[in-house]
Amino acid sequence: MSTQPPVETVSTGADKAKLAVAVLLLVGGIVAFYALGQQDLWMRVVALLVLLAASVATFFTAESGKQLIAFGRDSVKEVKKVVWPTRKEATQMTLYVFAFVVVMALFMFLTDKTLEWVLYDLILGWKG
Repeated sequence: MSTQPPVETVSTGADKAKLAVAVLLLVGGIVAFYALGQQDLWMRVVALLVLLAASVATFFTAESGKQLIAFGRDSVKEVKKVVWPTRKEATQMTLYVFAFVVVMALFMFLTDKTLEWVLYDLILGWKG
């Protein structure tokens, strides 16, 4: 069992300011899209996309954005380590699952019908 120390995140004032600016740019993009309601649609979309890109760029310069990028890189490394099953193995496992589902469906059906027969016919005396 590994005893790693808990991860501590320290946010500096600059990081908080960058995140606030990113949020303001995002909100500004949405506001600009609706404020330019009298303009052509392409102009509204361009304004939204420019402010959205500025917001994302600002976010990725903050520590949270850098951690997100590092997490993405680590995830790609881990996915590359995965040993994927061959087509034959995947097909076999799929058939096993289907067979198990069919067996369980039959079991549930037989259990239901048996309980129905016991309750309604034997105990209550109702003839269906």
